[in-house]
Amino acid sequence: MTPYFFRFVALFVSLFVASIAQADRPILVGGDLNYPPYEFLNEQGEPDGYNTELTLAIAEVMGMDVNIQLGSWDDMRSLLEQGKLDVLQGMAYSTGRTDKYDFSPAHALVHQSIFARKGTAKVNNLNELAGKEIIVQRAGVMHDFFINSGIDAKLILVDTHAAALRLLASGQYDYALVANLPGLYLGKELELSNITPVGRPFGANQYGYAVMKGNTDLLAQFSEGLAILKNTGRHQKIYDKWLGPLEQDGFPWKEVGLITGSISGILLVILGGIVVWNRMLTREVSRRTDELKQQQKQLMQADKMASLGILVSGVAHEINNPSSLLLLNLPVIQEFYSDAEEILEAHFQAHGDFYIAGLEYSRMRDEIPSMLQDMLTGAQKIRRIVNDLKDFARETPDDLKEPVDLNEILEVAIRLVDNTIRQSCNQFKVEYTQPLPYFYGSAQKIEQVIINLIVNACQALETSNQAINVRTFLKDEHHLCLEVWDQGKGIAPAHMARLCDPFFTTRREEGGTGLGLFISSKIVQEHGGSLVYESSSQGTKAILTFSVA
Repeated sequence: MTPYFFRFVALFVSLFVASIAQADRPILVGGDLNYPPYEFLNEQGEPDGYNTELTLAIAEVMGMDVNIQLGSWDDMRSLLEQGKLDVLQGMAYSTGRTDKYDFSPAHALVHQSIFARKGTAKVNNLNELAGKEIIVQRAGVMHDFFINSGIDAKLILVDTHAAALRLLASGQYDYALVANLPGLYLGKELELSNITPVGRPFGANQYGYAVMKGNTDLLAQFSEGLAILKNTGRHQKIYDKWLGPLEQDGFPWKEVGLITGSISGILLVILGGIVVWNRMLTREVSRRTDELKQQQKQLMQADKMASLGILVSGVAHEINNPSSLLLLNLPVIQEFYSDAEEILEAHFQAHGDFYIAGLEYSRMRDEIPSMLQDMLTGAQKIRRIVNDLKDFARETPDDLKEPVDLNEILEVAIRLVDNTIRQSCNQFKVEYTQPLPYFYGSAQKIEQVIINLIVNACQALETSNQAINVRTFLKDEHHLCLEVWDQGKGIAPAHMARLCDPFFTTRREEGGTGLGLFISSKIVQEHGGSLVYESSSQGTKAILTFSVA
C-alpha cells in the first residue's frame, strides 16, 4: 500500500467534508437598512419590508437557509464584492452595473423622484440640475448615473434616503434625488412637511436580486423561487401588502378631483344634455373596461406561464447537467470506497486507529457510506423536482382532451408543496385508490387546483399537531373524486356561500386576494366537474369530482 493511495483517500475525504460544510452554510443576503417600504430595520431592530418578506418566501419554496443582514448601502455593495455576502435582495438594474453584477428577473419597478423645498419651481428634466447642489445616496443608482452623465452638478453624498430628506428639509442644498416610494414613505414618517416632489417620477429601473458576475447557480435559485411565487400568486400578495397602499396614496387624487369638477361644471352650464350622453358612454366604457380587464388577466397569466416555461427550461438544462454527473459518478465512488474499505479495515486491525483528513478512521468508516448514499438520493430528488416543474409549466391544450391520471398529478402536487406541508403539519396522510380510471382535461390546470386546496388546508391549521388527510376514490362507476380534509378552524356558515366569489377572502390582512378558489372553481367548471365544501368546528373538507372518461 503506497503513500500515494493514502494521500488520495485523504484528499477525497477532505474535499467531501468541505463540500458538506459549504452546503450547510446559510446563504448571506444583504440589503439597505433604511429603504422603506422595500427593506428596513423595524422597531425591534430586525430586517423587515417587501424585499425581506419576498426573500423569506423564496427561501421557503426553494428549501434554502438564508441569513438577512441590513446595513448602509455602500457597505452592503462592498461586502458583496469582497465575497462576505452572497446576494443583494434589491438592486436597481442599469447597463453600467452589468460589468460587475448579474441580475435576476425584476420583482418590482423603482422610479426616482426629485424632491425640493415647497415653492421651488418644477424640474422637467435632469439637465436643469446643472450647477445645482444635489443630495444623493452614496453608491446608489443616482450616484452611478451622475458619475457617467456629464451633468455638471455638485453631489452631496449621504448613507440613506432619510439623511438626504432631512438635509433638504433643514434648508441645506437645492435638491434631493431619491427613490419615489421610499421618499414618499419617509416624508410622511419623519413629518417633513416643507418638502415635496418637483416634477414627475422618472427612470423606471428594474429592481431585483443581484450577485457578483458569474455566480449563476445562486442567481438561478432565487430566479426560480421568484417564478414559482409569481405563478402561484404569492408574489402579488406580498407586493400588494407592502407597495400597493403607497402607490395609491402617491396618486394626486385631489388635483384630479378639482380638474374633473371644473370641467364637469363648465360642461353642465354649456350643455345639460351631455349628462345623459355621458351616462350612456359611462355604461359602455364600464362594460368595455370589464372585458379588457378579463383579457388582461388572461394575458398576464399566459405571460407568467411563458416566462416560467422559459426559466424552467434554462434551469432544467443548468441543473440536469451537474445532476447527471453526480448520478453517474456517485455509484462509481461508492464502489471505489467499498473496494478501498477492505484495505483500510485491514490497516485498522493491524495498526489501530489512524487519521484521514484530520478525522479518526473509526468514526468515518460508518459515516462515509451513508453520506454517499444521501448525496445520491439528493441528486435523484433534484432531478425529480426539475421534471415536476417542467410538467407544471408546460403549455396545455385548450380542448381539454388530455387523459388525466388523478393519482399521478396528486403525487406531483404534493412534491411541489412538500416544504409548505412539512412546516404546517406533522400529520399528513395520503390514500390512493388503485387502479383509478382517468378523465379528460388539462393535467396542469387540475394540478393548480390541487395545490390550491392543499395550501388552503395548511393555512387553516391552528397548530402543527392538527392533521390533513387527502384521498382519491370512486364515488360510483361514473365519477371519481379527490378529497382534502383538514382539522383546522373551519369556515363560518355565513362565508360558505361566498367561498368561490372573486376577491372574497377572510385573510385580507395577511395578503389574501380572494382569487385562488375563484380561479379553481372556474377551472373545475371548464372540466365539467364540481368542487364542494363541508365545514364544521372539526375542520373543512373539500371534495373534487370529475366524470370518468
